[in-house]
Amino acid sequence: MFTKLRNKFLILNLVSISIMMLIAFSSIYFITYKNVNRDISRELNRLSAIERLPIVVARQSRLQMEMTPARERTVSFSIITDDKYKILGISSVLDMDYEFYEAVKSVSISKNAATGSFKYDNSHWAFMIKKYPYGSKIVFLDITPQNRILTNLIYTFLIVAAIMLIFIFLISRTFANKAIQPVEEAFYKQKQFIADASHELKTPLTVINTNVDVLLSNKGENIENQSKWLHYIKSEVDRMSKLINDLLYLARLDDSRDVIYSAFDLSNVAENVIMMMEALIFENNIELHYDVESGIMIEGNKEQMEQVIMILLDNAVKYSGSKGKVNLSLKKNNNYAVLSVTNTGDGISPECIDKIFDRFYRGDKSRARRKGGYGLGLSIAKAIVDQHGGKISVKSASNEYTTFTVELPLVK
Repeated sequence: MFTKLRNKFLILNLVSISIMMLIAFSSIYFITYKNVNRDISRELNRLSAIERLPIVVARQSRLQMEMTPARERTVSFSIITDDKYKILGISSVLDMDYEFYEAVKSVSISKNAATGSFKYDNSHWAFMIKKYPYGSKIVFLDITPQNRILTNLIYTFLIVAAIMLIFIFLISRTFANKAIQPVEEAFYKQKQFIADASHELKTPLTVINTNVDVLLSNKGENIENQSKWLHYIKSEVDRMSKLINDLLYLARLDDSRDVIYSAFDLSNVAENVIMMMEALIFENNIELHYDVESGIMIEGNKEQMEQVIMILLDNAVKYSGSKGKVNLSLKKNNNYAVLSVTNTGDGISPECIDKIFDRFYRGDKSRARRKGGYGLGLSIAKAIVDQHGGKISVKSASNEYTTFTVELPLVK
């Protein structure tokens, strides 16, 4: 699928650029062609305006011809004819046989036009016929150099176009691969997300189904005797409800049109979260240290930022280990508010650092399940921070510490 998409992108790109090059090269050629023809017409008009008549020496095999003035810079000649186009005289710088002049005269007359061009004996000639009472004057101009220029221009365009298309193809293929890569990654992440969500939902459903089977197999028992199985069902339903709520929240985060942003005090939000979680921290025998600078104002959604701090603090408490330590810091740094949450513990392995914010990703799945996690909390935190124009990062040392850092722009 992605190969076809990449190929379509390449073809569309090459066709578009080819059309643009064709238009550009055609325009250049047309302008050059018009300029060359204008110069030729101007030169023919100048030559036809010379009124000196040639002296004719009557010979059938050859004519003696009067030379044109010394200022003549182009290869040209003129033929004087009577009203029946019989040659009366020739003015030329060329030493050619009479048959040549007769031949070019016949070709020009056969065109039935006052001006035109033709090819004779590997040379290109332009002509102009000027009528007189006694006959006509036909002026000829050698335009072989001009035709060579136009021909070379076409060949140059073709060579340049071929080379450019090769380079454009190589560059386009590189950019196409880079452009398709995020789409491909998003597609496979979506597939993985659906598979993980299905798996996470399947587990509690299996537990519920098993416990229901147990209840059905003991129909004669009263509810009090079956309360253990009912508690198991209730626990899995609660877990499944939390998972569904988190998934719905992530979906809402992807569409931020209904989110209301306003300026608020992030310092107060952080202190409120710490107060709400003090009981949990105390129950887990965790040592908490915090340093919150007052008056840090940012613009965003207060409830969402409260959830970010709660997710990071809850995550730190879960993985700090027995008698662990958690440090929370909120400071100003230049134009940013910097929130840092550090906990002791096993840390995060280097291969997991880049994946820690992926949905459903958990380094130790069995441990995370025991602690009630689905691997969505950090994904939600990252989505909220990104939505607020901030950055979230993580650093960790194995068996020492883990630090999550959030940077958010201050109110300007």
